[in-house]
Amino acid sequence: MSLDLEMAELGRAAQNAGAQLRLADEDTRNSALQAMAKQVRLAAESILSANAADMEAAAEKGLSAPLLDRLKLDADRIEGIAQGLEAIAALPDPIGAVETEWTQPNGLHFSKVRVPLGVIGMIYESRPNVTADAGGLCVKSGNACVLRGGSESLRSNHALHTALQAGLRGAGLPETAINLVPTTDRAAVGHMLDGLNATIDLIIPRGGKSLVSRVQKDARVPVLAHEDGLNHSYVHKSADISLAVKVIENAKLRRTSVCGSTETVLVDKDITADFLPALETAIGSKCELRADTQAAVHLTSAVAATPEDFDTEHLAPILNVAVVENIEAALSHIDRYGSGHTDAILAQDNAAAKIFLDRVDSAIVLHNASTQYADGGEFGFGAEIGIATGRIHARGPVGAQHLTSYKYQVRGTGQVRP
Repeated sequence: MSLDLEMAELGRAAQNAGAQLRLADEDTRNSALQAMAKQVRLAAESILSANAADMEAAAEKGLSAPLLDRLKLDADRIEGIAQGLEAIAALPDPIGAVETEWTQPNGLHFSKVRVPLGVIGMIYESRPNVTADAGGLCVKSGNACVLRGGSESLRSNHALHTALQAGLRGAGLPETAINLVPTTDRAAVGHMLDGLNATIDLIIPRGGKSLVSRVQKDARVPVLAHEDGLNHSYVHKSADISLAVKVIENAKLRRTSVCGSTETVLVDKDITADFLPALETAIGSKCELRADTQAAVHLTSAVAATPEDFDTEHLAPILNVAVVENIEAALSHIDRYGSGHTDAILAQDNAAAKIFLDRVDSAIVLHNASTQYADGGEFGFGAEIGIATGRIHARGPVGAQHLTSYKYQVRGTGQVRP
């Protein structure tokens, strides 16, 4: 079968499955998620074997350390995937939820009710857990999906997809509710961006700048974009030094390859002499510090930061450090370099924290907490399909409830319009 026909068939199959999934009740969809989790655990050995082959091929190709970390699966991560599916099943049903209702003076009763979007197209790189997260969230929200992972994770994605489809079959749902593009041919992405003959209702890209830019430029269907995580942690002059050091160590080093990792620390000039040596003591041996001129005075191991560093999502043990005059200067820096993903303030002054929370226009803004909380599971969403950094439809971690639209149900007693 040609690629054109193959992709068109994927779209038709997803659309047909989505029509069935939309009518499936909550118990059936939750049973499917539980069965999917069970099948992931049963298939752990084959998933790990597939991932080992992907890791070997990726290393031979010279994939960077952060991307290798994103690609890698182990027993704990597979168990995390299974638990994530179970967490999604335990969430309230987003379908049929009544957001608001009211009655007009003429007696008509209006209800705004959540409904599935239809078919979600997902294009992503490296992380095979996205296959399960996206598939699970789509099932929960009554949507079918067409998934296109990166070529480096093809074997891992296939093994996970096989387990997910087994769970769907076990629950009596069509296995084509979750579809995986089986080829590494980049032309397949073009077909998805064209909408697969109007069968795809939303495209979600999750990856580097080049991928997201291409999708936003070429897509003929709506796009929910996940941009780079150019995240900042700002240490206000009122910060508790030990608390700030602890939080930033986690924000940078818990996992450097995730999009919630802090890339730049901004420090008020009033506390640089106290804070920066403490930060260097805590993380200087584990992380390269790239400092501006003012910060370098208080650091013994730092290298000089370049302007490009502040525009770079390192996804590695590299941390930019800059000194700012005050909160206004910090806000200006974030406005210039931030990507609208996640930014945090470390401060004991609640008034300063409120200014920061109100004025930083990012999807996630935190006070006295690690930027690594940029995660759907930590928000109570079970999992996420990505972190949306735009301002339309959904923003921040995109969970099942964000993969819905709504319709109005209107109940009358014979009213006619004069």
